[in-house]
Amino acid sequence: MNAFSFECPIRWSDMDANGHVNNAVYSRYLEETRINMFADLVPEDPQERLSRNFFVSEQTLKFVQPLVYRVEPVTVIARVTGMKAVSFTLECEIKDDQATYLKASTLMVAYDSTQGRVRRLTETERSSLSRFTESRESLDA
Repeated sequence: MNAFSFECPIRWSDMDANGHVNNAVYSRYLEETRINMFADLVPEDPQERLSRNFFVSEQTLKFVQPLVYRVEPVTVIARVTGMKAVSFTLECEIKDDQATYLKASTLMVAYDSTQGRVRRLTETERSSLSRFTESRESLDA
């Protein structure tokens, strides 16, 4: 598997006065995708969870076309395209069979909240992330 796919519901409250999904809501769709994508990386022990978490360091959103409310969910596709000692990049698309609505790039950084500092990715995290790694060449094809 080289990509993670998440079926994200659209809520009526996601709409703005212009009749389409509010731009700020797209970040929440990406967050829901990450939560599901990395569920196996969340430690059960609350103290360990604090010492092994991640934060969004940078996120770029490219709005391709407006998304309007409908009952069917949209699909969020996420790939890890870069992994370094303390960070990794996610390339995401929000789409359906007819269109792409958003393209996003998110830089995630491993963080230890108990120490208040950036930390190195563990081997377990690297292994989990590598399931969703795809080369840049295949993304551009």
